[in-house]
Amino acid sequence: MVRIKRGNVARKRRKKVLQLAKGYRGAHSRLFRVANQQVMKALRYSYVGRKQKKRVFRKLWITRINAASRVQGLSYSRLIHNFKK
Repeated sequence: MVRIKRGNVARKRRKKVLQLAKGYRGAHSRLFRVANQQVMKALRYSYVGRKQKKRVFRKLWITRINAASRVQGLSYSRLIHNFKK
């Protein structure tokens, strides 16, 4: 069997990961193995964070609408109920 050399591909992959790890502290931005773990963890957190952001903003909007509607003498739930009528 012929030995398969993949230096080009491996270098590109490592370079891509180290590029994503830019700005991390210490070995997390310099050593591939550690950087790869941190990048994967960061990507997981960013995925979850995008979902959480939607929840947090919805909660904030509801709080603001509730405060404004109570000034008018109406609770949030009654306001939404009236909208749906």
